[in-house]
This record gives sequence, structure tokens and C-alpha cells, in this order.
Amino acid sequence: MNDFNKSKIAVLTLGCSKNVVDSEQLIGLLKKNNFDYTLNHEEADSWIINTCGFVRDAKEESMNLIVQAGRLKSQGKLKKVIVFGCFAQRYLDDLKANIKDIDFFFGVGSYTDIIRALKGKVLYGAERELITPFYTAYLKIGEGCNHGCAFCAIPLIKGKYKSREMSDILSEAKNLYDRGVKEINIIAQDTTYWGKDIYGKSRLPELIERISDIKFDWVRVLYTYPVGFPMDLIEVMADRQNVCKYLDMPLQHISDSVLKDMGRGINGQKIKDLISEIRANVPNITLRSTFITGFPTETEDNFKELLQFVKSAKL
Repeated sequence: MNDFNKSKIAVLTLGCSKNVVDSEQLIGLLKKNNFDYTLNHEEADSWIINTCGFVRDAKEESMNLIVQAGRLKSQGKLKKVIVFGCFAQRYLDDLKANIKDIDFFFGVGSYTDIIRALKGKVLYGAERELITPFYTAYLKIGEGCNHGCAFCAIPLIKGKYKSREMSDILSEAKNLYDRGVKEINIIAQDTTYWGKDIYGKSRLPELIERISDIKFDWVRVLYTYPVGFPMDLIEVMADRQNVCKYLDMPLQHISDSVLKDMGRGINGQKIKDLISEIRANVPNITLRSTFITGFPTETEDNFKELLQFVKSAKL
């Protein structure tokens, strides 16, 4: 513990925007608890690594950085190393058994556990320390996922969907606005699911309205899911000037057979109908998506169908 109290600590963040928020929460706690933190990992003598375990490349990147950190510690170039996050959560036992030069391994959302391990007690009430440019921030409204997509490990890593309470989200949004944030990006593994577990239905449209009322210049909704998409959200987009006419909706494929094998709970025609309905209500909307090619059951004809869709959908 004393080594950490005398260290200059850097938090190295891998993976998605949700990991960025986790690192910001941890950095806020580090500062609140009087640890010396730096944005520059090269000038730090202790590292806390926030890992990603979502896809192969991300896992390799996480593992490589862990090995590098362990090597630097064994050479005396780092005093302490802590690893946490998705990759650590997923492979915790294996990492503890096989990587000997790391001081602590923690899973997802272990901010207070990390501080407690370093210091024995925790001073609470810390404010997120933004590592994005000062004018933009991510706002995480939920954690985990209830969808059973065949290609995704998020439910295994983070468990079932857990919505944050609306009052808690709005309080954080107002705090970010008061600190000068102009652009707020709404994130979760599936933002459209928000509220179903605690309110019995998706209340994302109402939440976006309430966040819009705070008077951010831009409110952007990311990571929407096509199944059960709340069309009231499109009405909010059309009505509110500061809600970006933009949706990030990972569709993954358009072929019925591939979508079924992926466990997506929707077919290609319903996806096309949803896109048409969204564009009919917000003609100038920008739609962003992602797709998986090379899925084990994808045929050449399935792939050609996807190519044709991407050309015609004008994403």
C-alpha cells in the first residue's frame, strides 16, 4: 500500500466508451483519495489497466498490455500494477494462476475495491474525472445485457441488464452540464432496453426528453437495438432541436437464416421496415450500423444479400 501512496499512477483504458466511463469513475476516486494521478502512462511508475474482453483482437490487446506491464514491474520500471475490467472479469482465475507480476486483479466496476486494496478505506463522493475533451462526455444509463446473441460474451461477463434510476442519471447529466459539457452521448450495451427491468417498459424516450431539457447543445443516442425499438424516441428526435438526428443501431446482418442463427430475434424484412419508418419520421436522420461477416453459418448467397442491403440502405 505504501508504494502506491508514493506512486504516480496512470489508468490505461482499453475497449469501448463504457470502459471510458469506468476509468473516469476510478480516476475521480483516486483523486478524492489523494493518490497522485497522471494522464501520461510514460511518466507513471504504477499502472491500473482497464481491460476489454469482448472480441479476439481486444482480448489479445489486453493480454499483451498485461504481459508488458508485468515485464516492466519485474525489471523494476513499475512499482505496482493492477488489472481490472471485462477481460479480468472473464478470465480472473486463469490470470491469477498464470500471471505472477501483477499485484491485484479485479472484475468489472471494482472502483471502490481497488481503492480499498490500495489504502484500506475509501473516501466516497468523488466526481468523475473526464478524460474526453472538456466539451463532450459519455453518460452510461445501464450495464449488462438481456439479449442472447450467439456471438456476444457481454451477458457472460456483465450479467443481466441493470438500468440506473432516472433521477441518478439526470443528476449526473446536470452535473456534467454545469461543468461545461456541451455534447452528451447516451450509452449502454442496449440503450433502448433502458427502464424495462425497473419500470416495466422502455422509458428511453422520456429520459432523452428530460436530458434534452438540461439544454445540452447536442444529445446523441448510441447503441440502440432493433428488437422492441421505441418509436416514441423518433418523435423526440423530430421534436427536439438539440437531440441529434442520429442513431447507432448495430444490425449485424440482413439474411433471415443468419439472423436466426445469431439469435437476434428479428428478420431482415422487419429491419428494413424499421429503417423505412424511422426515415419517414426523420427524413434527414443519419443511421450508423455494424455487421458481422464470416459468421459460421453464413453462405455466399447470405453475404451477397448483405452486400446488396448495405448498398441500398445508404447507412
